[in-house]
Amino acid sequence: MNWRDEWKPLALIVAVFLGCYYLPVGTERFDNAILEAFHLVKWYAQEHVILCLVPAFFIAGAIGVFVSQASVMK
Repeated sequence: MNWRDEWKPLALIVAVFLGCYYLPVGTERFDNAILEAFHLVKWYAQEHVILCLVPAFFIAGAIGVFVSQASVMK
């Protein structure tokens, strides 16, 4: 084991551990922030699927039906 190569990953692991150890879990402000972040992720996932992915699949399907493969491969 060469300490010159191993100190950076070890320092990263220790830093992540200390960051997690000192999280202010249990305080109302922190817990509400985490809960709101999850609500925003849920809302984004729902809106992204409805407003972006479904129309993109319809457009891709229309392109696949109406545009021939030979014209695309030119």
